[in-house]
Amino acid sequence: MHQKGIEGFPYYLGVGSLAEVATRDDRVVVLNILGGESRQVTPTSHAFSGGNVVFGTSPGRRGQVLPTAVGDIPVYNNVREGLNDGHHFTTGVVYLPPSGVRDGVAELVRVNPDLKKIVIITEKIAVHDAREIRALGQANGIDIFGANCLGVADSWNRVRIGGALGGDHPEESLHKGSVAIFSNSGGFTTTIAQYLATAGWGTTTLVSSGKDVYIHYAARDFAHALRNDERSKAAVLYAEPGGYYEHGVDFGKPTVACVVGRWKSKLTRAVGHAGAMAGSGDKAEDKEDWFMENFGVKGIFTPDNPVCSAKGAVVVNISHIPAALTAVMELNGLQPDFEPRGSLSLKPWVANDQGLSLPPQLALPVVKALEPYDRQIESLGQQVGAVIPRQTMKDVSGASVMDPKTQVTSVHGHSVLDLAKEPLEASFALPLVHEIADANQRAMLDIAVAAEVNLVGDAVLAAADAARAAGNSPNSVMATAASIVGPKRVERALQAAKKLIDLFAQSGLTDAADETFDCSGITLSEADRALFLATPEEADDPRPEAMLAAVRARGGRSLFLKYLESFGGRLSRDAILAAISTTIAWGPLMRKRISRLTAETLPWYLRLYGVMFGASIPGERHQHGSLWGIPRDERFGQWTMADLAFLAMTGKKPSEAEARPLQMLIGLLISNGPGAISAQGAKGAVSADGPQTPERVQINKAMAGFLTHTGYSHGGNGFEGMAFLLEVFRESGLTDPSDANHGLDLKAMATRFAEQYKAEKAEAKELGITAPRALPGVHHPVFKGKPVNYDPRERFIAEVLEQRGDYNVFHAYYRELVQALYDVGATRYVFCVNVDAIIAALLLTLLWKDYKAGALTERDLETAAFTVFLYGRMIGAAAEIDDHLNRGRNMDTRTQASLCGHVV
Repeated sequence: MHQKGIEGFPYYLGVGSLAEVATRDDRVVVLNILGGESRQVTPTSHAFSGGNVVFGTSPGRRGQVLPTAVGDIPVYNNVREGLNDGHHFTTGVVYLPPSGVRDGVAELVRVNPDLKKIVIITEKIAVHDAREIRALGQANGIDIFGANCLGVADSWNRVRIGGALGGDHPEESLHKGSVAIFSNSGGFTTTIAQYLATAGWGTTTLVSSGKDVYIHYAARDFAHALRNDERSKAAVLYAEPGGYYEHGVDFGKPTVACVVGRWKSKLTRAVGHAGAMAGSGDKAEDKEDWFMENFGVKGIFTPDNPVCSAKGAVVVNISHIPAALTAVMELNGLQPDFEPRGSLSLKPWVANDQGLSLPPQLALPVVKALEPYDRQIESLGQQVGAVIPRQTMKDVSGASVMDPKTQVTSVHGHSVLDLAKEPLEASFALPLVHEIADANQRAMLDIAVAAEVNLVGDAVLAAADAARAAGNSPNSVMATAASIVGPKRVERALQAAKKLIDLFAQSGLTDAADETFDCSGITLSEADRALFLATPEEADDPRPEAMLAAVRARGGRSLFLKYLESFGGRLSRDAILAAISTTIAWGPLMRKRISRLTAETLPWYLRLYGVMFGASIPGERHQHGSLWGIPRDERFGQWTMADLAFLAMTGKKPSEAEARPLQMLIGLLISNGPGAISAQGAKGAVSADGPQTPERVQINKAMAGFLTHTGYSHGGNGFEGMAFLLEVFRESGLTDPSDANHGLDLKAMATRFAEQYKAEKAEAKELGITAPRALPGVHHPVFKGKPVNYDPRERFIAEVLEQRGDYNVFHAYYRELVQALYDVGATRYVFCVNVDAIIAALLLTLLWKDYKAGALTERDLETAAFTVFLYGRMIGAAAEIDDHLNRGRNMDTRTQASLCGHVV
């Protein structure tokens, strides 16, 4: 039978007013005072409350103390020992583990007849134990708060009992005012108090009710105490789903109820608070309805729809509480307690717009952070570039990912379809700057690569020619060349790039193209200056002057080049390469899009790009001052990457109409994700060198790893589609594949082939051959089964070609062919034209005239198809190499022996 409490309640309730919840007269004992949470929280509560904790318990630790700012708190083995030593208390705080809470409460009740209140911080107490705790309180006239709560506090009395209401500095959140708070969430109890202050509202009593299944001090009890508290003019409730504690409660004063957790109605188990599981009729939506009926309102209060009455308002977003309370209080003729303190606007401590031009609503000003975070942020500000955590990178990538639905791969967030529309320089820069390069960066990249392509007199060219003469495939020829571009070949360029970053990292330079930047504060020793100047052995190399002239001819801008030219001496080719690469990398480096390691190694990639292009051009075409008859100054000052690629395949400069499809081809071929054989070769080479000591990783060897992991089935197979088209069109009389007025009946041609193919299928079936020959460019294992099927990659490119007004007869034939195969009954539905078909169509169109003129053989076409694949995949390989170098661990691509098998 429960003790007699407040009249009118069917159960014991001792607290008659909120002013009695947490007072300066309360003397507190803390069970498990030296536990992890109490050790952090109790000293703050004790000091804020004027020293209200008389002692604590922690079995086996009698004689120890818990230090606080206002004196040590003594520790005993149990409560009886503390009482025997003369300590008196009226309130108990329980930090015990769930299994020990019931016994702890029983001990408090049994040994102290003066006990009035218990605050239980512990969460997830067993329901059976919670019932017994409730019975103990009722039978002995004790008010219990919690469980699973952060205690209670009073802003008028400056008292905090139990948990961490107000945080580490409660005086900053618990402002004296006129609003009481009752919240199922401990953390949000403090947040609501802070939010209220931004509208000028302070608080009286704050009750963190907790949200275990049993809420011992519930909304009805709070409402009674609210009505009897003269200080409190209004209340804010924060309610979660589960339980009927708030149903039908009359709060008697203006109230804003914040109801959250609609999403929890879909859960089958508790997430967060154990009692926040809705049953029948106690979901978040139900509680919204209870409060709306109570307050006489028809909807939820929002700033755009301020529905409220003099009795209250319902919100579902805690940030709306201050505005809702102000509106309700205005209807009651009540004004805020003080001038607004702060605001709820976002106040970013750090910002990085990644070079984007943001609208004013998003381009928020940075404010100085609070201590000690301000010092930490200042330290981070000195950090140059991104810092990327290392992890095992076997079969994963931070650079590329393939969408399994569309089969479209993205590299650093840009799909290969979009890259197919970008200038080729943007694609070659993307792996190393992680963003689309601007016009100035593209011009710089053109110059840097062009300066490396002519290999006349270089051992690289001799090795490439020897590999070619031995009958090696294009990838093997390139791998031979790449293998020679080792660390010693780029050592000086890498050192120069590193020195430029050292010199300017803390200078405030954000735009490397800003040639007006004041470099007067940049100092350089004579030894460092010599790093950038040409040696006597380099006197006969004409490329440094040609590169500088090309920068001027293209209108390029580089503060680093301007700074180096101010030395007055002749610059080396390595120095100019370092300045160009640092210009390209600087913006992404300062925006922390890339790491310093990436920026420092960029010269190596640019040199490899040029060397691999050059190695694919026969040795006799490399001459002093010219390449395949094209003068150096023209190539350096005017040519693009697409021009160089076309020159390597055909020996001539492309027209604009020829450059566009080549650019598109290479963009499409950039990557198929980290699972591609070529990507695995690149990643494995980095892994074998050991990326955790990045200075030992040989980027040229990793590039050779990509190249040796391509071949006639992976790369060279691009010729299959061309060979199929040659079979169909060789004797057709076609002269210009890009002319829509070609005079050919494509439908009739497709129908003839389809009938022939149907006959081949029937013959194969009679002979017991289950599968007839595959048709290159037709069908796909993912895009199938519908009446008419499409490869989204092929459709994307087709639409781009159509928008540009470009026609391709080979692609048009493929479209007719898949329909004809269905019409004659050779297929069950209309197969898709896959992306390989459009690649073959684009490439054959580029080479058709030379092929028909006899300038190119079918073997040349096969080499060209393989070479174009290597140009595209070179970009994807660079992305994987750089990514693995920055993220990977030593030997992380190996397969565990337990996962390997043996066959006989």
